[in-house]
Amino acid sequence: MRQSILDGIAQIATAFASVLIVVLIVIFGWLVYGRYILNATPTWVEQIALLIVVWITFLGAAVGVRRKTHLAVDFIRDAAPLPLRKLLTLLSIFALIFFGAMLAWQGYVMFERTARRMIPLLGVSEGWRAVPVIIGGAMIFVFSLDDLYQTFVRRDDEPS
Repeated sequence: MRQSILDGIAQIATAFASVLIVVLIVIFGWLVYGRYILNATPTWVEQIALLIVVWITFLGAAVGVRRKTHLAVDFIRDAAPLPLRKLLTLLSIFALIFFGAMLAWQGYVMFERTARRMIPLLGVSEGWRAVPVIIGGAMIFVFSLDDLYQTFVRRDDEPS
């Protein structure tokens, strides 16, 4: 049950990031059309593109942690003897737990400090740039806690 819920969260994040990529392509198409065909550059495109890229990045990073496709140097761990391999696995999980927690916390601090300012040309709170940092950090934290749980409760006959 827990696995399907976490996988569902990762799937929703992937779908949302995918939609945002399509939106990014469409608005850049509008930018090119406006600039070269209409001779009237839409100035809001750059600011919304920056906002969208932050959302895509942090959601994608969290999903990468869940699917274990994040940046890792596995060949060093895999070449180590079994006791060292287990230690390195635990160290990487604890590092991700810490990283996710700090990302969520500092994202919240950034949100509080920027919520009253507006993003130029968009008229929305600057805090919206921090929301994906909070969500991505929380997802990394939760996904890594699940990895830690799986490391300790997984039986040898279960797939990893």
